[in-house]
Amino acid sequence: MRLGVDFGTTRTTVAAADRGNYPIVAFSDVDDDVCEYIPSLMALDGDHRVYGFDAVELARQGAPHLRSFKRLISDPAVTSETTVRVDRRDINVLTLLTEFLTYVAHEIRTNSSVSQIPDEEPLEAVIGIPAHAYSAQRFLTLEAFRAAGFTTLAMINEPSAAGFEYTSRHRASLSTNRQQILVYDLGGGTFDASLVSVEGTSHEILGSHGNNLLGGDDFDQVLAQCALAAVGATSVDLSDSDMDDLLEQARDAKEALTPQTRRISLTVGARDVTVPVADFYAHCIDLIDSTVETMKPLLAIDSEGGEELGPHVAGLYVVGGGSQLPHVLRELRRRFGRRVHRSPHTAASTAIGLAIAADPESGFTLREQLSRGVGVFREMQSGQMVSFDPLLDAHLRVSTQDSVSVTRRYRAAHNIGWFRFVEYTATDDQGVPRGDVLPYGELIFPFARGLQDMGDALDPHAVSVRRTEDGPLIEEKYTVDRHGIVHVAITDCDTGYTVSQSLGSK
Repeated sequence: MRLGVDFGTTRTTVAAADRGNYPIVAFSDVDDDVCEYIPSLMALDGDHRVYGFDAVELARQGAPHLRSFKRLISDPAVTSETTVRVDRRDINVLTLLTEFLTYVAHEIRTNSSVSQIPDEEPLEAVIGIPAHAYSAQRFLTLEAFRAAGFTTLAMINEPSAAGFEYTSRHRASLSTNRQQILVYDLGGGTFDASLVSVEGTSHEILGSHGNNLLGGDDFDQVLAQCALAAVGATSVDLSDSDMDDLLEQARDAKEALTPQTRRISLTVGARDVTVPVADFYAHCIDLIDSTVETMKPLLAIDSEGGEELGPHVAGLYVVGGGSQLPHVLRELRRRFGRRVHRSPHTAASTAIGLAIAADPESGFTLREQLSRGVGVFREMQSGQMVSFDPLLDAHLRVSTQDSVSVTRRYRAAHNIGWFRFVEYTATDDQGVPRGDVLPYGELIFPFARGLQDMGDALDPHAVSVRRTEDGPLIEEKYTVDRHGIVHVAITDCDTGYTVSQSLGSK
């Protein structure tokens, strides 16, 4: 069966590709109530880790638990060796992700609206990823899905997938003058915005900006803080369990809000409190302003210097579970007018779009952007200096169907090369990376034949870098695969000696 799987910060949603239809997969919780999602939650039952619906019940009973663990892998420092501590236990993050996705696969096969899938039929999935996910997050997500038994057809940026859902639902809104969609994707833990150009079933990302640490969880925190302020308390005045309970109440109350709601009732410890909705919304403005500021580069400027939708934009498409808050849509319509549309399936729009991408009969195609550049610091002047070399531009067009490669050749000027790769968002006038610059892995390559012959016995850190004459012809090949992961292969064309590595995997 072909599926679209949106692994979310607070909820994971799944849609199926079924003969040109893309239904949301429904699951039964422990009370046999039907839910169109699986909670992204882990709880401890003694020494045993449980996930999803069972974890929700344990958390309500006070068991140690971990919410929003997708945010753990949004940290650029995370690796496959990273651990997280829960109740004095250290749990490997990759293991955590794999076990949760294994649970998802089991629920799809045994406890869902498509559970008639034969055991021998593979779960073929297109999976979502935040548009501005770091490469390590992409690698860990892909590896966890593979280890959990999914056959990954492609990994697509979440707002790009929502663009597919918009096109399938609102094709009539597109015209020769307005062929662009601006996707506003406010999820449980991340915010992304992408400008998508559409021609028929062909989609191309013109630009993308995001914030990996802004989402619905932050609105829950705001409501919890409003409740604490109403009783003159702070979070330090509550036990961990009482604070967890307050956040869960805030999440449930926020998701139950309608445009007509005027008051929110919560319990802080043993005290009942009422928060006026107007007060909660007033404290949410900074978060909404932050989303607009993030997508500002994708907006046009009006005659008075304010932001507006560009003349070629058919609509601002509002998706993501966090966007269900009525005030988000209200504020966006106040700022951008009638071209603001909210998906009828805000929390499942991405999963539906991913299912469309998984369907070969849909004919939908996509050209993405890297969103971050890739460069390398190289040795100069016998190791006394380093220079920066941009390799892959942040605006490089990549495809979800094929890989894209960049190759360069040169004569080595040193006996050994130490390649320090980084991801970056921009460079200055001198070509030096600025702003968001993050390590992306290291690779050491012996240019001198004698060093190559040493094989595993070579200790590169014990070798002094020195200039050489008539160095070997070196080929560097950088390949961006269909999942957006960069692979590097460096080859001595004279000897055939090669070193390769998937960047972001270590």
